[in-house]
Amino acid sequence: MSAPASPSGQQRDAPWMRDTIDRLLAQTQSTPSGLSSSDASRRLARDGPNAVRDRRRSVVVDLLSRFLHPLVLMLIAASLLSVATGDVESSAVIISMVALSATLDFVQEHRAARAARALETRAGLRCSVLRDGSWGEVLQEDLVCGDVSRISAGDLIAADGRLLCASDFFVNEALLSGEAFPVEKAPQGTQATGSSQNDLDDIVFKGTAVVSGSATYLVCRTGPQTVLGRLAGALSGRPPPTAFELGTHRFGLLIMRTTAFLTLAVLLVNAALGRPWLESFMFSVALAVGLTPELLPMVVSVTLARGALRMARQRVLVKQLAAIQNLGSMDVLCTDKTGTLTEARVELERHLDARGRESERVLLLAYLNSWFENGIRSPLDEAILAHEHLSTEGWTKIDEVPFDFERRRVSVLIEKDGHRVLIVKGAVEDVLRLSIEAESGGETTPPREGIDGALREQITARFERLGEQGFRVLGIAWREVEANRTHAVVDDERCLVFAGLAAFLDPPKPSAAAALSALASSGVEVRIVTGDNERVTRHVCKQLGIDVGSVLSGDEIGRLDD
Repeated sequence: MSAPASPSGQQRDAPWMRDTIDRLLAQTQSTPSGLSSSDASRRLARDGPNAVRDRRRSVVVDLLSRFLHPLVLMLIAASLLSVATGDVESSAVIISMVALSATLDFVQEHRAARAARALETRAGLRCSVLRDGSWGEVLQEDLVCGDVSRISAGDLIAADGRLLCASDFFVNEALLSGEAFPVEKAPQGTQATGSSQNDLDDIVFKGTAVVSGSATYLVCRTGPQTVLGRLAGALSGRPPPTAFELGTHRFGLLIMRTTAFLTLAVLLVNAALGRPWLESFMFSVALAVGLTPELLPMVVSVTLARGALRMARQRVLVKQLAAIQNLGSMDVLCTDKTGTLTEARVELERHLDARGRESERVLLLAYLNSWFENGIRSPLDEAILAHEHLSTEGWTKIDEVPFDFERRRVSVLIEKDGHRVLIVKGAVEDVLRLSIEAESGGETTPPREGIDGALREQITARFERLGEQGFRVLGIAWREVEANRTHAVVDDERCLVFAGLAAFLDPPKPSAAAALSALASSGVEVRIVTGDNERVTRHVCKQLGIDVGSVLSGDEIGRLDD
């Protein structure tokens, strides 16, 4: 098991990820006010478009490559010898078998590749760029290194770069890491000192999506030089031959060598016995044709194609027929966690008061905060709002202190029946630090008590235990304000009443445990490759009955050789 994984090991130590912004601006010969249009045009001509291109073989080359297998070449040679000896019927049969085998193989894989490309298609995008001192829009393919680009909620990031400024900025990096949770990003400005790419919170990657907030970033890598471009380049070439392909190749060479040896031996023996050369040659050709397994390529292709059709009925896309044999001979399966073993859907599992008891009061306060919060809701907000039995009837929003990266919390000022309340939701450590009282008990208006050192330690210990069990936890608190208060500010987030904890979990799929059990009974070991943290991964594995023997982090994997 590996946790967490870095979006790209290839660029782990890339200098642009760690240099100061001033040094990066000097290296890219850019400024915070961007490039000039003429300079951008020169760079575009020099570096090429900001696009990820797949290098695919042409259809003709792909079809002809099917005839380069040693066994197929031997069959073609045998058919030519048959024609030379006047046995046109045998030659026609051999050529037909070869053509049918190669065509079946080609058609199956070409259809699968076309379906896969249809899944990968993306619409052309435009991005906001600062050029000649003013903002404008250009096609993302025209973005160049040194450009200053602006992004906001809903945008796809067009290139790799470093943040210059950001506000409430969250990015979904599932395309690279496989994890559905948004990642917080904020500019650092100083030289980064993190030990891995996961620690560099001011980097944005091409192809990832902005979930909320806005930011401005300096473009540092475009096209094939981006993390996504390097991944696409590594995947676009033809993969190395599989064990099955190597086996059939070696078998074909064996048959070819055996046939050639026997044919030559028979020819020489007949010649030594004084038999006519022409008669000996014709006998050797007949022997060669007889030894050649004409139906073998056809049998192999038909068998694999039948397996592909069975997989298609299970809604599995087979891009290469040889992969069918690989699937059958598999003894280790590497799998993602989020969305494969789990639902990739966060659920609010527990809502506890300060004493660790289940509390509907905590759930209601969290619900009111998420309901009246502006902006794009996070997956945690969606999980809270999934409790539709709760009601906001009678409540009215007055103001809001939006979430930001440094505070790590959001507050809403709401009113009901003349009472105005500020509800705060955010990182447990910060919310607890700002609280002077705590609620305990499950009543609609629970009694309060002062927070002493012992109670703080209990709440902190409970928060840490939930983390070890794989939960993501938010702190919920509130305070009453004056009835005439018409706005809320950051300074209002003080002297809070700590309501409790809201704990979230990405639950395992109901079918995952049965699937893992079936793999184990078939002798297949499972390795989990995930971008999630180790504690969460261990907890999910425990729920699914997976024995976690050891863990390799992304950094440790990066230091290994091939």
